[in-house]
Amino acid sequence: MKRLLTCVVCFLSLAISAARGEDSKEFFFKAGDRVLFLGDSITEQYQYSTDIELYLTTRFPNWNCLFLNAGISGDTAGGGAGRFASHVLAEKPTAITINFGMNDGGYGAFDQNRNNGYVQNTEKMLTAAKAAGVRVALCSPNAVDRRIAERFKLYLETQKQFYEPLAGLAAKHGTRFADQYAITRSELERMEKDEAKTVIPFGDGFHTSPNGGMMMAHAILTALKAPALVSDVSVDAATKATKTQACVVSNASVAVDEVEFDRLDESLPLPVQKDWVTLLPYLNDLKDLNWYGLKVAGLAEGNYKLSIDGVEIGKYPSKQLTEGVNVGNATSGPIHAQAQKVFDAINAKNGMVHQRFRGVVMFNAPDWLADVVAERKPAELNKRMEYIKAKQAEVYELAKPAKHHWKLERTAS
Repeated sequence: MKRLLTCVVCFLSLAISAARGEDSKEFFFKAGDRVLFLGDSITEQYQYSTDIELYLTTRFPNWNCLFLNAGISGDTAGGGAGRFASHVLAEKPTAITINFGMNDGGYGAFDQNRNNGYVQNTEKMLTAAKAAGVRVALCSPNAVDRRIAERFKLYLETQKQFYEPLAGLAAKHGTRFADQYAITRSELERMEKDEAKTVIPFGDGFHTSPNGGMMMAHAILTALKAPALVSDVSVDAATKATKTQACVVSNASVAVDEVEFDRLDESLPLPVQKDWVTLLPYLNDLKDLNWYGLKVAGLAEGNYKLSIDGVEIGKYPSKQLTEGVNVGNATSGPIHAQAQKVFDAINAKNGMVHQRFRGVVMFNAPDWLADVVAERKPAELNKRMEYIKAKQAEVYELAKPAKHHWKLERTAS
């Protein structure tokens, strides 16, 4: 009977995995992409870009993407347009996110001349990308947090007017648009209404704190139609029926007061950081980006402890388990630990990406060294790129899912 149940679950898993593949067709990023994040200091912080990379790596562990960052502190769309050929197209990306506008608006009242230049330079980048056959996701910047400084009350309204042309530009050039400003403003206004004084995603009002990086990544990824599902298991304790999405369940033992099984997922959930937790209610509790589900109906009434490989993950009432819980929001456990290793490896690798960009890509030699640089710079770029690729391969090795034993048992309290 157990063998038959495993076969049925495997069949359902394959069918629903195909459906998830259909969902990812609408997603901006694709397998094998060479992704480049372009922007100003907020991009050079390697926070929202790293969180996007973390999502792509853990959710699609077989995609084998490469990630580069061309953010420069203090930059504007004018600077981006001026360096687009040398800093962007020369890296041969297949997908680019463009995130300028925070500095362009001037942090004061709306200025039409500033806006005209912003629009013109943004269009130059979109035109160049289209001519090179590169996909672009155009992003409006994050909204400033007016709780932090009085001057941001004015600039928040300036931002709205300043970024209004972006949706039209994206449509004109056939590119995707992520209205990060509108999404993050709505979330910040909810924090303000709730008087959530300890939830500060942008420490100085516009640069990201670690939780602000996730706030930006969530806004961009959901706008670009990122699939929400990691995987999902549904069990009916009364009938012993089991359904799965994007995972395989085996060796299941089902009773009304205890359920256990082995679970092999197709991907890993994001390793939710403890400093993200207070922000999660404003990000839909990541249900739209990091759903790692467990649903058990037909249980005897009471409270239940969930353990994975013998490690307690959490306690849930039977009613909540009937509705379904998102285990993806756990901040500990063996699966979280594996995803955390991926996160740590990405951060280490991105230190090399940043050194290559600042130390080699941006290096401009004096005229009297031009002949030396013409020979040495391409070789050094290639040498460092090969090292980055090797580290990227190691990251993907860490992201391969493993089988884990899940156990749900009724507790006294």
